[in-house]
Amino acid sequence: MCCGQPLALMEAILAAGTKNLTVITNDAGFPDRGIGKLIVAGRVSRLIASHIGLNPVAGQKMNSGEMKVELVPQGTLAERIRSAGAGLGGVLTPTGIGTKVEECKQKVMIEDQEYLLELPLKADFALIKATVCDRQGNCFLAKSEKNFNTVMASAAEFVVAETENLVDIGGLDQDKVTIPGVYVNAITEARI
Repeated sequence: MCCGQPLALMEAILAAGTKNLTVITNDAGFPDRGIGKLIVAGRVSRLIASHIGLNPVAGQKMNSGEMKVELVPQGTLAERIRSAGAGLGGVLTPTGIGTKVEECKQKVMIEDQEYLLELPLKADFALIKATVCDRQGNCFLAKSEKNFNTVMASAAEFVVAETENLVDIGGLDQDKVTIPGVYVNAITEARI
């Protein structure tokens, strides 16, 4: 877990004392790493994620009511983020029909199949992790960095890319660009 999380940016948020955060992420990380450290420090007031099981503090805070947690199936989470980036009004999914997930959600019938309307997830800021980034913000994401960083970059008002390697313009093969620089507002080079 913590795959693709910009760990140096998480440390900077922690050091800045930022609190009352709403965080959209795949997972709650570990108590001593990434987003998990923000949760342990009490900086996250609302968490939207598909998995919190490896961070027992997240579960404790959810159960005590100290942190609101919205658990979303992973595919639905990715599609909600993607729909925000594409400017769509939401996504229809049968996942959650007949469960507690359907409470307070609009249902739609299409050809005798019932679906839940899942609303888009937008963010003010997206903090993304890249392996290589050029000075125009074009990013190459390796391996699991691609899981949520690509869709999140399109669904946020302001995107900060943390990169392991910052290269000059032309130093990143254009065929390897995973996130075009048009989505990236700021770049930081960090090694953790």
